Amino acid sequence: MHGNMMNTQLLVIDLLDYARQQFPHQEIVSQRLEGDIHRYTYRDAWQRSCRLAHALEQLGVGMNDCIASMAWNTYRHLELYYAVSGIGAVLHTVNPRLFADQVEYIINHAEDKYVFVDLGFLAMLEEIQPRLPTVKGFIVLTDAEHMPETSLTNVYCYETLLAAVGEEGDTYPWPRFDENQAASLCYTSGTTGNPKGVLYSHRAMVLHAQATVSPALLDLRADTVLMPMVAMYHAGAWGAPYAAPLAGCKLVLPGSGMSGAAMWQLIEQEQVNVGLGVPTIWLTLHNYLQEHGISKVPLERVCVGGAASPIGMVRTYQEQYGVYWQPIWGMTETGPLATSLPPTPAIMGLPLEQRYALQTTAGRAAFGVEMDIFAADDRVVAHDGESSGELRVRGPWICSQYYKNDDLSSFPNGWLATGDIAVIDPEGYMRVVDRKKDVIKSGGEWISSLEIENIVSLHSAVNECAVVGVKHPKWDERPLLLVVLNKGMQASETDILQYLSGKIAKWWTPDAVEFVRELPKTGTGKVRKNELRDAYINYLEERGV
Repeated sequence: MHGNMMNTQLLVIDLLDYARQQFPHQEIVSQRLEGDIHRYTYRDAWQRSCRLAHALEQLGVGMNDCIASMAWNTYRHLELYYAVSGIGAVLHTVNPRLFADQVEYIINHAEDKYVFVDLGFLAMLEEIQPRLPTVKGFIVLTDAEHMPETSLTNVYCYETLLAAVGEEGDTYPWPRFDENQAASLCYTSGTTGNPKGVLYSHRAMVLHAQATVSPALLDLRADTVLMPMVAMYHAGAWGAPYAAPLAGCKLVLPGSGMSGAAMWQLIEQEQVNVGLGVPTIWLTLHNYLQEHGISKVPLERVCVGGAASPIGMVRTYQEQYGVYWQPIWGMTETGPLATSLPPTPAIMGLPLEQRYALQTTAGRAAFGVEMDIFAADDRVVAHDGESSGELRVRGPWICSQYYKNDDLSSFPNGWLATGDIAVIDPEGYMRVVDRKKDVIKSGGEWISSLEIENIVSLHSAVNECAVVGVKHPKWDERPLLLVVLNKGMQASETDILQYLSGKIAKWWTPDAVEFVRELPKTGTGKVRKNELRDAYINYLEERGV
């Protein structure tokens, strides 16, 4: 027997529609690539998204057409999020930090019809344009005054297109369609093989937005000032462009400003109290604050994912700035947010050291997300906080297969196999022990690179570190520790190894410590461990360790 409820559809455009009705005067602040600060409201964003929808229609964009964006976090990119999906087309957020041949591959794989591009990314498109057969034209995300010279053909100016629509275009008859229609497309970073596409539905994105604003994940409210330092071309800026309008919070978009100085200027000026970003982003901010003697900050929480949270940074943010380091976990394939550890009264009431330890976990799964760990033989592993296995998840905003890809090996028995090795304790707290590809296999036993990194991060002289497995003639692989020291501080290999002594199993101790000036990072701020392994694979043999 079915219930007697209406079957209305969950569509992305309704999130912005809700914001313009409930929070019409709430601000969206953007650091523009042209150099100035842009401010407008959710009502303004709605009207300009309506104009953009008319412009897309005039360009011949229709249902199911893929429209690419190569853009930073700005109000214009936000308008694309709503207008493209709102008319039934699919917004393909292209990561411009990928190699040119990977960008070429994903634009062709998606069969994008148009590319909307920020000023800084024109050169890459000029290089690959002759090899993009499906692309009909390029729209530069700027105004007529800042339009650059370019060798691209069939080029439009974004603001000119919107101006041509006129004020009569401030409304648009948004179509209603099945909520399972695709809304957006994002490709994985492609560290092994070609990037793989994740095709999000309207239903998934609306449900994810509802979960994101809830206390279980980011706990966003109308008095939140949210700054996503996660790029809008990477996993939808962790859902911020959808969740912020639903919560009615002020949204601060940093453009391309990823330096400590640029971040601090916006945080201080706009009184940002919640930030989103990978650990290296908050390390960058910390380094800037330290150099300038700043300890009083408006931030209350930094929500951190994309890589494990080092306990050293958890402690630093609390004790130096009074900021709660909120771990979250997810992937491009998981919508992306799936777990979190919000600062509930119960968490905040714990003794500090106990709380810090929990803050290095990924927290607990949000409602709707099922999570389990599996051994190599597909046996479910006990949730005892010690037994490890591959983390698998499923739920209404979890990918069921990759776009245009019939290989279901990553989706066994209806689960998404994440590639993370994890443990889950009896209370449901999940800890990623390592990435499947990063775990070090020494003499047939596993060594967790993340656990070693977590401890080393607490050393007063260490700014950041990474552990990789390198060749060993007897044990197959052994851990090599790479360390970046804090500015003006010194430490020796002996100092670091003595610091580790007694904190890990003796056979886990790295065979060597190499001090480096910096660690290579992806465009989203993650350490490129594959690059480090390739560079140091013969390190022990060459050093004679």
